[in-house]
Amino acid sequence: MRLVGIFAALALAACSAETETVSTDGATDAQDSARQSTVVEASYQVDPNEYVDNFSLLDHKGRAHELYYYQDAPAIVVMIQGNGCPIVRNAWSDFKAVKDSFADKGIPFYMLNANKQDTRDTVNAEAEEFAYDIPVLIDETQLVAESLGVKRTAEVLVISPEDWSVVYRGPVNDRLDYGQQKAEAGEHYLADALTAVLAGEQPQERLRRSKGCIVNLPETAKRADHAAISYSETIAPMLEKNCASCHEEGGIAPWAMTDYSMIEGFAPMIREVVRTKRMPPWSADPHIGTFTNARGLTIEEKKTLVHWIEAGAPRGDGPDPLETRVANATKWPLGEPDLIIEAPAFDVPASGIVDYQFPTVLNPMDRDVWVRAVTVVPGDKTVVHHALVGSSEQVTKPGEGDYQDVFDNYLIGFVPGAESYIYPEGTGVQVRAGGEFRFQMHYTTSGRATTDKTLLGLYFHDTPPNYPLRQQVALNVALGIPPNSVDHKEQAYFEFDNPATIYMLFPHSHYRGKSSVFDLVYPDGREETILSVPDYDFNWQHTYSLAEPIDVPKGARLIHRTLYDNTARNLANPNPDRTVPWGLQSHDEMLYGSFMFRWTEETAENTVHDPLQFNIRQFYGFADKDMDGKLVRAEVWGGLARAWDNGSLMAADVDGDDALSFQEYYNMQLAQMKARRQNSR
Repeated sequence: MRLVGIFAALALAACSAETETVSTDGATDAQDSARQSTVVEASYQVDPNEYVDNFSLLDHKGRAHELYYYQDAPAIVVMIQGNGCPIVRNAWSDFKAVKDSFADKGIPFYMLNANKQDTRDTVNAEAEEFAYDIPVLIDETQLVAESLGVKRTAEVLVISPEDWSVVYRGPVNDRLDYGQQKAEAGEHYLADALTAVLAGEQPQERLRRSKGCIVNLPETAKRADHAAISYSETIAPMLEKNCASCHEEGGIAPWAMTDYSMIEGFAPMIREVVRTKRMPPWSADPHIGTFTNARGLTIEEKKTLVHWIEAGAPRGDGPDPLETRVANATKWPLGEPDLIIEAPAFDVPASGIVDYQFPTVLNPMDRDVWVRAVTVVPGDKTVVHHALVGSSEQVTKPGEGDYQDVFDNYLIGFVPGAESYIYPEGTGVQVRAGGEFRFQMHYTTSGRATTDKTLLGLYFHDTPPNYPLRQQVALNVALGIPPNSVDHKEQAYFEFDNPATIYMLFPHSHYRGKSSVFDLVYPDGREETILSVPDYDFNWQHTYSLAEPIDVPKGARLIHRTLYDNTARNLANPNPDRTVPWGLQSHDEMLYGSFMFRWTEETAENTVHDPLQFNIRQFYGFADKDMDGKLVRAEVWGGLARAWDNGSLMAADVDGDDALSFQEYYNMQLAQMKARRQNSR
């Protein structure tokens, strides 16, 4: 036998019970084997036809996957994975062969890791070492594995989206055993099961014993203890802290957590939204970055809540904290504002699409002020999808407003659940006397006609802050998302012309937005992801306030990338057969990565901000598609393309390389601006 074969046999023997040694609890391997056999036999009392509940998990690369997304697939295949398990490692080549042979049948293949000892980093390392080319879903709470009756790794589940039942449960084939393996499989259970499913038939054997390493799911042995979880001391306080501020009378949630009876009635729904990560609404990857406004349940809280619900949601003894909870009755959570601005009333119809509205209100202040915090209060929370607010020293003429006006001096972006923004310590936004406040209002109909009258509350600094707070957007107005495309990527960047400190990030897209990231690329080429939103939700567009502001040097680039799902599987997609352009309305799309920052060396008295460079860098960030810092003919369009072709634009190409560097384009624009000023005198 070759050395490789010897080591393989020794590795497989690690999972066997053939050598009589003593386990950590004093039992021999033979006794352990007998106990394990009992556990395994018990696991196969699970009805293979049992309904598989929906779930959403991140994989080893931080990408989000939801089971029910594949409701039109002929089948979904999941193999239980565990790091260090030799049977999984040896079964992978067979599993991959089956996957590859059914590659054109529209069947998604996954692995699922629920090992307590494994982490996303270690699973990623294992996946790279053994060349796993499919997502490995990380079940950190073990709730999915518990519901699937998982006992051993290398077991394969074939799930039918027709009724969400398990139509086959067992090994890939008969090639592997403990301590030994065949050169070739004699029976191909998984392939036969998939062939049957594709033919509209049931597999002949729907349940087979699997060989693999035992997955430790300790909570499965504590079902009786779950019934003793205290509603009064554990569950209700958890819900009060994380959920009740939205689930209250008059809140943005559809029902109020007023007492135990409400929780008991909605308990199955609570379990579902926790398993699918719809609630509490927070979309950031927990493994990347920390944020001051993060909300959501910890792994332990999710386990406790779901286990309590699965135990029947018992009331138990003790008072009900939800009954005595006092709702947040004030509409000004930061206290009474220094200035309240009332937007014009707008009548929202019962149904249909409402165009973006751009109302303005004259600034009543006769002095300059520095704003330190802002709150937006919708008149009707059921119809205000989002509101952006800014100010300007100019007054807009009737009918001339557009979506960019609010960014002249941006103050806040409101979405449900994020009504207020307290600016970072020592910073502020100056609002000069006169001019106007500008709103961008996005209304969605709710089934009944209503009138909205949104309020803006401003809180002022007593003395000017040290640093002006600024806002910019990495965007791409040249979108063209192909029909029926999945994971279509668009990107844009903003290059900092001075050292900067970043405080807040805000990714935005519409119905086809699937995931978004913000990456920083430093001048030395080093790149890091500072925010990942793997499961973007158009209904919950969060501002992500960094717990630790990030200092970046001059020349660093902030890159915003978004993946779009323009397929029929995306149930929110208005039309998968359409090439989707940039547009304000939700049936169009946006690549829009907003961020708030300050120039590190700028103070209220010493301005380093260059508005012209600021705007040109935003344009370069999406026009420069290959991100090489230059524009070539293939990267320009419209008027710029015509100017390029007639030679007027290329007059700025001082180095004669048939491309425009940023500095060349900037110098041309600066010269034109100076000429316009001179001519206007």
